[in-house]
Amino acid sequence: MVSITFPLEDKLFEVVERFPWVNWSEVAREKLNKKRIFEEFIKTGMLSKEDQEFCDEIDWYPVDELPLKEKFIKELKEAREESSGKAKTIEEFNRWCESL
Repeated sequence: MVSITFPLEDKLFEVVERFPWVNWSEVAREKLNKKRIFEEFIKTGMLSKEDQEFCDEIDWYPVDELPLKEKFIKELKEAREESSGKAKTIEEFNRWCESL
């Protein structure tokens, strides 16, 4: 395995020193791997099996990094403006559930 070293500004180094229990190498490795996966996903729209396993393991997916589509934002705003209706009683709710 290859090792790399890079300089940190004093303020960032102070943060790193305050958290000695954090495995900073693992944090950097995960961030770099996420960047690689995201860039590959943007190019191909797909994930390799290994990349999918990595994403499942850390509960992160490249699609989460994409901006929301304007159409979806518009639909959310419209839904927010609509009246949600009158609250149901337990009896009304139970009748509604039975009708499904």
